[in-house]
Amino acid sequence: MNRRLISYRTKPEMANQNADLVAAVFKELAVEKPAGVRYMTLRLDDDTFVHIVETEADDGSSALPKLGAFQAFQSGVRDRCAEAPVVRHATIVGNYRMLGED
Repeated sequence: MNRRLISYRTKPEMANQNADLVAAVFKELAVEKPAGVRYMTLRLDDDTFVHIVETEADDGSSALPKLGAFQAFQSGVRDRCAEAPVVRHATIVGNYRMLGED
């Protein structure tokens, strides 16, 4: 398993557009249902977005970059940001029913 946490803050005037692009990714995921990936995005009250990505592949490879909606989201993401994306590897220390695991 490979888990990453990606966080960035958008420019206030770009936050809703960013949220719409992210929502389109989840719509495509619901249709395509790619195996080997789990994905969650949070939007904080200061227009910071936090993406949590879990892939089965140890090298972090994922079906996400192959999705058209994800490619559209990635296009121009840095222009929408007030603070550039930061990618961190993450380890689950505790989880109580939050990530769909019982």
